[in-house]
Amino acid sequence: MERTTAKPLRDVIAPGLDVLFCGINPSLLSAARGHHFARPGNRFWPALHLAGLTPRRLAPEEDGELPRYGLGVTNLVDRPTRAAAELDPVELRAGAVALAELVARYRPRVLAVLGITAWRRAFDRPRATTGPQPERIGGAATWVVPNPSGLNAHHQLPDLARIYGQLRGP
Repeated sequence: MERTTAKPLRDVIAPGLDVLFCGINPSLLSAARGHHFARPGNRFWPALHLAGLTPRRLAPEEDGELPRYGLGVTNLVDRPTRAAAELDPVELRAGAVALAELVARYRPRVLAVLGITAWRRAFDRPRATTGPQPERIGGAATWVVPNPSGLNAHHQLPDLARIYGQLRGP
């Protein structure tokens, strides 16, 4: 596993993962703690476990364990903010280019982008919907899945778990 250190919140990544999850950008709390999805109301960790992707519910401080389960995590934009709405389109588009390069380098089987609005803006796909995407990013099959933030009331935890469980495939 490689932990990149040039970013305020390092990537947790290794070659050939089953799924690389891509968040929008770090929250201020995640950046301060140095771990992905560190906000108490974030549903990423419980969703992974309920989806059967991890054998138990991991804590944010255990994000470095993800590659043991064929999983990894990165962000589209490195800059921490209070809310993803603070990001500008230039940052998102630059993040899309960097993400494609990262995926091409590490070659995960699936890239899962966490958030439809960020996907639409970063990749200039204004009409995209969630689910598998027609294009591959960096050579990986690409999905857009719901953001696990507690602020995203459109999808409840069982929905997230069901959708995330589809990423690993049969």
